[in-house]
Amino acid sequence: MEIDDLGALWDRGFALMTKRPFRFSCQAFNAPSAQAWREMARRAEGRGYSTFHIADHYLGEGPALEPTNHPVQELAAIPALATAAEATSTINVGFRVLCTGYRPAPILVKEAMTIDFLSEGRLELGLGAGWMKAEFDAMGIPFPSPGTRIKRLEEVVQLAKASIRGDMLDINGEFVHAVGYRAAPPPPRGNIPIMIGGGAPRILGLAGREADIVSINLNNSKGIFDEASFASSTADETREKIGWIRDGAGSRFDEIELEIGMIFVVIDGDGQAEAENWAKVLGIPIGGLPDWPHAVVGSIDGICETLERRREEYGISYVCIPEHRSEAFAPVVARLSGK
Repeated sequence: MEIDDLGALWDRGFALMTKRPFRFSCQAFNAPSAQAWREMARRAEGRGYSTFHIADHYLGEGPALEPTNHPVQELAAIPALATAAEATSTINVGFRVLCTGYRPAPILVKEAMTIDFLSEGRLELGLGAGWMKAEFDAMGIPFPSPGTRIKRLEEVVQLAKASIRGDMLDINGEFVHAVGYRAAPPPPRGNIPIMIGGGAPRILGLAGREADIVSINLNNSKGIFDEASFASSTADETREKIGWIRDGAGSRFDEIELEIGMIFVVIDGDGQAEAENWAKVLGIPIGGLPDWPHAVVGSIDGICETLERRREEYGISYVCIPEHRSEAFAPVVARLSGK
């Protein structure tokens, strides 16, 4: 990056930040069998990925899911992640992210702490406000306003933090009630890192205030993947999102690890057809993919240079790769992890 470019970043409020070492996660949704799921987690571990991630969605094929453009997630997040943790020994396991609207908060926190305990401290606890209205509607779960969902998320985060600390719980909020007990089991490593994901100002401000890891996502406020959600994630929009995180974080900004998911991974042309298909569905100019922060396109050398440049520009050091592209991407993991 040229000096003039750094000056422009500074003028936009992007003071130079501590450079974190790279790490990479692998995210999966489905598997053809129980054994295949375990093998996916083991392969991610063997390829040097830091974390094996799963999302939190419930709808199978049908008219409820179709308008969202979201793929089917066949496996429920909590039992699937517990199985992945049992099948591995060193890789972190993480939710990217659990929807705080789908479960009573004390149950969500208890289940997460149990996975952390049984994995001997390898959990990354991702939490989100929920965004896919069609999923809420299909399961008969109320879908309140964004402000209400974010307020509930904030109360769940406070419960999670108090539980992880081992406090005697005395939380009687608008959405979360947990009074008169200590959460158990305790974290084997003394802490469980909390990730908050989102793509809009209020949730990223909350993430800046509260999270250890912030996942920079598309702005899916419409509840679907469409041209608008992808247009919300250009280079300029990503800088703006980091500004919202910084505003929320204040002096603790350098303590936060910034994470982003790659939706498209094209290495030496491999994966181009998939990228072009999705680009057509979602109205993305295919020629702009190499510069889109949620895509990596090029050779191994070129992708490494791209990620290093983005870390300089945005401070993003934690990168999530779709499981079906994790083998092709493994040389990047080997070259950049920990550097």
